[in-house]
Amino acid sequence: MDASSPLVIYVDADACPVKDEVYKVAQRRGVRVVVVANSFIAVPREPWIERIIVGAGLDVADDWIAERAGPLSVVVTADVPLASRCVKAGAAVISPTGRAFTEASIGMALATRDLMTDLRAAGAITSGPKPFAARDRSSFLSALDLALVRLQRAR
Repeated sequence: MDASSPLVIYVDADACPVKDEVYKVAQRRGVRVVVVANSFIAVPREPWIERIIVGAGLDVADDWIAERAGPLSVVVTADVPLASRCVKAGAAVISPTGRAFTEASIGMALATRDLMTDLRAAGAITSGPKPFAARDRSSFLSALDLALVRLQRAR
């Protein structure tokens, strides 16, 4: 593990199903991990994993991550508004299903999210997200590894 590596993975951890996968890839690649949550969350005791517990409140964890995300970071989140903020800051952003949020895709992701929010507010019954599957875990591992390779080559 190269503790001097400037690369960092920020994990929006409260509902993240791929934390163990993040730890494995980060250890293999020599990248620091910062796990951000609103309440205590267990993380492995490793010098390259940092746990940040932010205060309770809407978007407090998102704000903490967005303020620090940048061109040498990967953000793992399913939160589309947070993804948008981090993409604008130059970070690589990946959902737990392996979907990469980019400058080209984030506008459509935000529009879809807003449309679904409006439909639910109007009383429409929506199906919600698909259940997390083994295929999603595999896609995430590939996307995270690819993002880290790109960042390591770029620096």
